[in-house]
Amino acid sequence: MLTDDADPVLVAEKLIHPQFPRSATYDAVWQARYADGPNPLWLAESLTDLLDLTPGMRVLDLGCGWATSSIFLAKEFGVQVVAADMWLRPETWPLIVEAGVESQVLPVRVEAHDLRFAHEYFDAIISLDAYQYFGTDDLYLGYLQQFLAPGGVLGIVVLGITEELDAGPPDHLADMWTWEHKAFHSPAWWRTHLERSAPMIVEHAGLVPDGWRHSLRWQELAAQAAPPQARPACAEWARRLATDAGRTIGWPRIVARKK
Repeated sequence: MLTDDADPVLVAEKLIHPQFPRSATYDAVWQARYADGPNPLWLAESLTDLLDLTPGMRVLDLGCGWATSSIFLAKEFGVQVVAADMWLRPETWPLIVEAGVESQVLPVRVEAHDLRFAHEYFDAIISLDAYQYFGTDDLYLGYLQQFLAPGGVLGIVVLGITEELDAGPPDHLADMWTWEHKAFHSPAWWRTHLERSAPMIVEHAGLVPDGWRHSLRWQELAAQAAPPQARPACAEWARRLATDAGRTIGWPRIVARKK
């Protein structure tokens, strides 16, 4: 996301936040450079506040992007992580080695509907800013839970909305709302969807606290430090998020346990 000439002071100002003390120990420029969207370390830290991860657990990081979230999980909790993404980049492995977690993080290029893992292998499956692109299918969780051990947890953080938009988006978002935004749902929707799709018990369904503010900080940074062709769209998103002020856009955070 970051250009090579981005101001490190600006990056640190936007990405070092007291709500995320674990993430704050990682270099801010590194966080921004290897992120395709809102800071995955923030999303991982927010989600793991609700999870009981212990050393040696096997975790699938589904839709890992650059795998910085996988690195974070390995370093902070001592877990074994499979970093899975259909667009996995060749540069991912050097990042893992540089972080010193090559014995804990295994990068795998795989599509979410074609997982080649043993059934009941993982103690936890997490997905950060990715599950909304494949997990709204009524049948998907029934497929995914095969790879989760009995009593294992699924944790997701997705870009979404505070309540379902039965009448369509509000006026201040209407001209930016495309068909892809139909995948944006509320915590209540996700609770119902997950519980009816597979033998899962939803233990938490809510919004990341101040999630819209964190998205705003990210878009403000991207409006100044992203590649020039992306900056106008980021600036427009920042303006819309500021206008919306959390009324519509948020980050649903869901934890479900396999029966």
